[in-house]
Amino acid sequence: MTLQRLVSINDLSKDQATALLQSANAFLELSRRPVRKAPTLRGKTVLNLFFENSTRTRTSFELAGKRLSADVVNISASASSVKKGESLKDTILTLNAMHPDVLIVRHSASGAAQFVSQYTQAVVVNAGDGTHEHPTQALLDAFTILQHKPSLTGLKVAICGDIAHSRVARSNALLLSMLGADVHLAGPRTLLPADLGALGCATHERLEPALQDADVVMMLRIQLERLGGVYFPSLREYSRFFGLNAQRLAQAKPDAIVMHPGPMNRGVEIGNDIADSPQCVALEQVEAGVAVRMAVLYACSRLGQSDSDPS
Repeated sequence: MTLQRLVSINDLSKDQATALLQSANAFLELSRRPVRKAPTLRGKTVLNLFFENSTRTRTSFELAGKRLSADVVNISASASSVKKGESLKDTILTLNAMHPDVLIVRHSASGAAQFVSQYTQAVVVNAGDGTHEHPTQALLDAFTILQHKPSLTGLKVAICGDIAHSRVARSNALLLSMLGADVHLAGPRTLLPADLGALGCATHERLEPALQDADVVMMLRIQLERLGGVYFPSLREYSRFFGLNAQRLAQAKPDAIVMHPGPMNRGVEIGNDIADSPQCVALEQVEAGVAVRMAVLYACSRLGQSDSDPS
């Protein structure tokens, strides 16, 4: 399988998404070896272009490329000519002249990854653009779920919190629904997007209906950096009504797993007792992120190549 680009979950068919998740299993095994290195992408160049701060996404993409022996270059906006007034278009045209194979883009503007793809011959992977999408996060979330559940088909997945500003929620709603899950979105009315119908998921203005008999509970942080107004009285009030605690989690199935894309705001959307419990798989999501992004880079870098053993 090859990928021409991964700007949105809509760039994937169900078969392609399934193939990526299956491929990630091999890369997870590779990441657990004493020597975590394979020559698979030797000679390929991966540029990480990040206009927003990131710990998990940037580090996992860097590790993914290096473990596959690609040449990885990290570029942050603060250290680029953007600080001198260069436009995004000219930045991409400049980088394109250096002939990268894959361009990873993270940007605060929704649609930035799509825009970038118009000005480069490299395969563009969206590492999060504004409130639009974060497709590799959804893939790693699906992969993590499958480490605990035999299939996504029929699973009730509750995604709770700041839905309106969460690119993670959008990509997960699209991917998990495509793969057969029953996705429920829950949050304050002020933090539910206006275009909920486009996501095709059940929505709730309280957590309890979404949590009832859920197999997976995914908590989202409030996107304070994207809020342009007052959406709730206070963080204390938000935690009181929309924070995940033991009492609320008891409404889910006994074997339900709790997920969080990070970073966590402990005591706001999730309590310490839940964040540190065996049911919380947030660190497993981090590990899965490297494996899934290795699978994505492998698929992106295989244009024009014949099939080969990824490990």
